[in-house]
Amino acid sequence: MALPNRSIEGALWMIGAGAVFSLQGVAVKELGTRLDVFQIAFLRCFFGLLVTLPFVLRGGTALFLTGRPALLVIRALAGVSGMFCGMYAIAHLPLADAVAISFAKPLFAVCLAAFFLGEKVGLPRWLATFVGFLGVALIVRPGSHEFEIAHVAALLGAFFIADVVVLVKKLQGSEKNATIMAYFGFVTSLASIGPAAVVWLAPTSFEWALLVGIAVAATLGQWMALRAYRAADASAVVPFDYLRLVFSILFGWAIFAEVPDRWTLAGAGVLIAATAYIAFREIRMGRKPSLGSG
Repeated sequence: MALPNRSIEGALWMIGAGAVFSLQGVAVKELGTRLDVFQIAFLRCFFGLLVTLPFVLRGGTALFLTGRPALLVIRALAGVSGMFCGMYAIAHLPLADAVAISFAKPLFAVCLAAFFLGEKVGLPRWLATFVGFLGVALIVRPGSHEFEIAHVAALLGAFFIADVVVLVKKLQGSEKNATIMAYFGFVTSLASIGPAAVVWLAPTSFEWALLVGIAVAATLGQWMALRAYRAADASAVVPFDYLRLVFSILFGWAIFAEVPDRWTLAGAGVLIAATAYIAFREIRMGRKPSLGSG
């Protein structure tokens, strides 16, 4: 049976978002061969701040007048920490491994939402979360000779981004999106400029192009994912988000000669099955799943 036109449109937007996010990972990995991730992350934050400046100028100082400045700062710090960890993992792991582990974000989000937002989590979702972490264990294989500090960084990156998801849920009831964006842009740029200065190397023209490309890809990917959710029901577009892993495997093989082993593929399969189940439970409960990484 043919999919409705709106579902096809939503699927195409999500596939496009997955391709863009995967290309962003390629750029980070290429830059990571010479530049430190602190420098890459700072420039990603700074370019992101430039994108938000028109909104800041339009809203003026009123954007920063909020009753929850501490929570906004914590959200921004969690975001930049997740960015550091995620970029370190991409730079030091096979692209497919880093992307597969990033899918653990919903698993951490379930735990954090239960403990900090008081959301009721039934036994099926707890079981799916446990199974998902078993999939992560297959990829990471703690105690094996393949285990690296970059695996820990990838898991921490997923944890910090899950923190961001939970904090944004808490903030959305009282704060404007422009306020959240403004705090994020300024706090992350300030927090990352010091570490970046310590490891700074002058980027080449090609590296500057990649750095700008990362910022553009992050913005474009988020916009395409939003278009996907607006075009069709979440249940129609969520499965296509997992094509990010397929794109990452293909790009990793074609550009970096990386071939994922059977443990990564098996773990990714288990992890994706568990997180897909959690996503569809969220949809049935009337909550939109979080957007893809960027």
